[in-house]
Amino acid sequence: MANSSNHDINEVKGMIETYGPAAAAKKIKAMLEEKKNTPLNIGITGESGTGKSTFVNAFRGVDNKDDLAAPTGAVETTFQVKSYDNPKWPNVKVWDLPGIGTTNFPAARYLEHVKFKRYDFFIIISADRFKENDVTLALEIQRMEKKFYFVRSKIDDNMRAEERSQKDFQPEKTLAAIRNNCIEGLAKEGIRSPQVFLVSSFERHLYDFNLLQETLQRELPAHKGDVLLLVMTNSNVEIIKKKKAVLQSEINLVAWLSALAGAVPVLSLVVDLKLLVDTANKYKVTFGLDSESLQNLAQSAGVPLDDLRSVLKSPLALEELSPGLIIRMLEWFLPQTLGAKLLGFIPIVGNIAAFNSTEKALNDFLDMLAEDAERVFKRALNR
Repeated sequence: MANSSNHDINEVKGMIETYGPAAAAKKIKAMLEEKKNTPLNIGITGESGTGKSTFVNAFRGVDNKDDLAAPTGAVETTFQVKSYDNPKWPNVKVWDLPGIGTTNFPAARYLEHVKFKRYDFFIIISADRFKENDVTLALEIQRMEKKFYFVRSKIDDNMRAEERSQKDFQPEKTLAAIRNNCIEGLAKEGIRSPQVFLVSSFERHLYDFNLLQETLQRELPAHKGDVLLLVMTNSNVEIIKKKKAVLQSEINLVAWLSALAGAVPVLSLVVDLKLLVDTANKYKVTFGLDSESLQNLAQSAGVPLDDLRSVLKSPLALEELSPGLIIRMLEWFLPQTLGAKLLGFIPIVGNIAAFNSTEKALNDFLDMLAEDAERVFKRALNR
């Protein structure tokens, strides 16, 4: 979508003519802010000792030892409802809830205690088979018609124990048996079509962790699913392509805002340079190409950081983002005379020229960073 449709251009032209550039820019900015701040609240619950807090950290991409991590330990560490922001996306909150077995509330009162309506969905965690408290809570959530998912945590420990005890150990067969046993047990208790995921919070690339995230993203309402998608790790190339599509859908709005609220002349056009830096940085973080994300990936994949950086091609990924870098990129991508002839006409024409140029540049930025993300992902898997 390198060019805006005539409908898009005419709609914004009408806004400019009716309300003026400043009011049109304010409206577009509000639309972008609304998308950026769309809340996503995830409730994580389960009995004491099931690894809830460790899962909370894993879901946020935070190490247990990090200062931002939820406290973990061999004893119950969650007694009150506590939220943890995603470090890079504060609108996404993961709530570490006390296990229903650690409170004096029955299931219905428990949901009232933790403010049930706040959450977009629940994840119920068990380190072994799902127990009476888990089923009771799930039935109450089911009665209130909200989404919930079962997670069998510490599956890495289970698999190691099975390997030591079985003469003819077959990993896939063992995993299928564990999953089916959980599903059949929950169905017998009245849970409709239970969804069970087998995960390791320490080895997220194994088992069902990525499948869980993809399922959550797919089953959320579209606008909420897009929010979750952007915070997900790049578990496969398809995730990268989906992220690109979501980011691409916002480019028209960003380009119009840059053109209408511009303050910096570049190639005879006037653009909002800070907005372009912020947008490029959003792309970089979303694709996991910022320094912290690359370091975490190198560590988890067991690949030297320099190996991952060696496949990066875009200056946007290789260098620190700055106004100077964005200006260089604009000069590289856009014809030197673009806009110079148009700006002598009425302001609307100048705005359209700036919009078209910025839209093209942002699409090029997005293409380059998405391609870098695919190269890094494949290198991490030694492909």
